[in-house]
Amino acid sequence: MSHRPSSGLAAVSTALLAMSRHLEVRDVLKTIVASARELLDAEYAALGVPDDHGGFAQFVVDGVSDEQWRAIGPLPRQHGILASMLHKAEPERLADVRQDPRFEGWPDAHPEMSDFLGLPVRDGDETLGALFLANKRCPRPGGGCGFTEEDEELLGILAQHAAIALTNARLYERSRELTIAEERSRLAHELHDAVSQKLFSLRLTAQAAAALVDRDPARAKGELQQVAALAAEAADELRAAVVELRPAALDEDGLVHTLRTQIQVLDRAHTARVVFDSQGIRALPAAQEEAVLRVAQEALHNALRHADAGLVTVSLSRAGHGARLAVTDDGKGFDPGTVRSAGRHLGLVSMRDRASGVGGRLTVTSAPGEGTTIEMEVPGG
Repeated sequence: MSHRPSSGLAAVSTALLAMSRHLEVRDVLKTIVASARELLDAEYAALGVPDDHGGFAQFVVDGVSDEQWRAIGPLPRQHGILASMLHKAEPERLADVRQDPRFEGWPDAHPEMSDFLGLPVRDGDETLGALFLANKRCPRPGGGCGFTEEDEELLGILAQHAAIALTNARLYERSRELTIAEERSRLAHELHDAVSQKLFSLRLTAQAAAALVDRDPARAKGELQQVAALAAEAADELRAAVVELRPAALDEDGLVHTLRTQIQVLDRAHTARVVFDSQGIRALPAAQEEAVLRVAQEALHNALRHADAGLVTVSLSRAGHGARLAVTDDGKGFDPGTVRSAGRHLGLVSMRDRASGVGGRLTVTSAPGEGTTIEMEVPGG
C-alpha cells in the first residue's frame, strides 16, 4: 500500500486514532465517515445506523453540503443495496451502482454516483451500521476509475476498528445515562426534602397568621410577610431543580437554540432582565456543548439567586475553532481574594471542573458592588 499516500500506514493510523478519540456516538459516526472518505480518496461517504422499523436511526454523510442534504429529504429506508449490506456480511464493490438490479433510484437533489464500495460495520453477529463510499477520485491520465480490491481490504480494516469505537461510544453513553438517572434521583430527593420543608413551614405560618388576624393584627402582618418569603424560597428551589432535571435537547436543537430557549424561560420567571447574544458559532463536539450549557446554567443560577442582579447578559461567540461563553451580571459581586471560600458556595469548583474536563478554561472577574463575569473558553473538534 506504500505507493499511495492516502493508504499509507500513517494515514491508517491517523484514521484509527481519530475514531478512538471521541466518546459520543454522533462524533464517532462523523469521524468514521470522514476518515473512510479521506483514506480511500472518494468523493462521497456515508454511514447508516439502522432502527427497528425498516429505516435508519442515524445517517451521517460526508462530501455533501448541508443545503444539498436538506434538499435530499428524509433519511433513506432499508431497501436496495443498503438493505443488502445490512443483512449480509460480504462487502459490495460495484463499477456502477446505477446498473445494479437492486438499484431503485434516488431523490432529485441526490448527487450522481457511479462506482460504489460498501460493507457492514459489525460487532460479532450484530450489524451496527452500513458504511459506503462512492465516486473514487482517479488522478491517473489513463483512467481506470473505480474502487480496487486493495480499497476493499482497507475499508474492511477500518470497519473493524469502527465497530470497536462505536461499541465503546454506545457503552459510554449508556453509562452516562445511568449516571444521569442517578443524579436525577438524587435531585428529586433533594427537591422533595427542601420544598416539602418549605411548604410545611409555609402552612404552619399561614395558620398562625389566620389565628392572629383578629386579636393581634400587627403580629399577623409579620406572619404573612414570612409566608411571602417562604413562598419565594420554595419557588426558587423549584426553578433551580427544573433547570437541572430537564435534559437539554442538544442533539436535536444544538447549543445556541437550547441555551436561548432556557434563557427566555428564565427571563420570564425572574424579575431580573436576562438577555442572550450569539455570533458565528460553529457546532462543537457533544462533550464541549454539554459543558458550555452546564456552566451557563450554573452561572445563571448564581446571578439570579445570589447576586441580586437587575440585568444578566449571556453571550456565546466564536473563538478560533471553539467557543467563548460569557455570563455577566450587575449584581453585588464578591472579592476574588475570597474565591476559595466563595467558590464552593457559588459552584465555581464545579464550573472549573467542567471546563478543564473538555480542555477549556474558566475565568472569574468580580468585585464587591461591581457585578461578576464568568468566562469559559473551549476548543473545537
